Amino acid sequence: MGSPGPAGFGRGDGGVVRTVTQMTEPIFDVSNVTYHYDRVGALRGLNMRVDRGERIALLGSNGSGKSTLMRLLDGLYFPESGAITAFGEPLTEERLQDEQFARQFRRRIGFVFQNPDVQLFNPTVFDEIAFGPLQLEWPKKQIKERVAGIMDLMELSHLKDRPPHRLSGGEKKRVALASVIIIDPEVLLLDEPTDALDPRSQGQVIDFLVEWGSGNKTVLTATHNLDIVEDIADRCYILQAGAMSCEGVPGEILGDEALLARTGLLHAHRHVHDSGTAHSHPHAHQRHQH
Repeated sequence: MGSPGPAGFGRGDGGVVRTVTQMTEPIFDVSNVTYHYDRVGALRGLNMRVDRGERIALLGSNGSGKSTLMRLLDGLYFPESGAITAFGEPLTEERLQDEQFARQFRRRIGFVFQNPDVQLFNPTVFDEIAFGPLQLEWPKKQIKERVAGIMDLMELSHLKDRPPHRLSGGEKKRVALASVIIIDPEVLLLDEPTDALDPRSQGQVIDFLVEWGSGNKTVLTATHNLDIVEDIADRCYILQAGAMSCEGVPGEILGDEALLARTGLLHAHRHVHDSGTAHSHPHAHQRHQH
């Protein structure tokens, strides 16, 4: 398993500064990647490395490029310039046309979209969770046993015959997550996993991320929810306007209010006092005690 990441804290223009030499082959190596939607730049000269077993939070305000980067890492989009390697292989459109490579890649990477409605399309919760193993041609007995186990883990057993589109937001999120983790991917990509969830559902997702894989899995979580970062990540990248603003460990990142404000991650609450005077006060996340 690779190193848990640098203990230092670096900032740069479109790049990152590393304080620890990493010797292992990365899961992902993103080199000078650029991507546009029409003429609007989504990523510009982006560099990033993800080592095996790391838990990484991709932080950034809306429009910073987090979701675009996640889709590039999942092979749904491809860079206009620059390069991405996954498991030491070039991640390109041409490479994914190779059936054997594509099958292995999809088996090793799991992606949970921000909006679960994009991901859920089967008639029942059971069918949704069983879909991946069916595509991989697992034996039916094994599929039934694994689906039952995953539904128990995610507290979904009572919903197995329900249509996914009739579930609550939190239930949909857990079904989407279950449909991915059932194939036991090496890498889990999560786009805003706690977005629009009630506190109980958010807690369930966080608890799962903390415990899943006993620390041996590689997990990338794109989020602007600073309250969960210390629980789910060992290292953070901050994206700003499609470029890499900085990299560091959660405690250093979250303790730098100037950095959070500059990158749009710290918002202000406006208060009106009895005198009629209005003031804006920066609002940071609640630091966790461990």
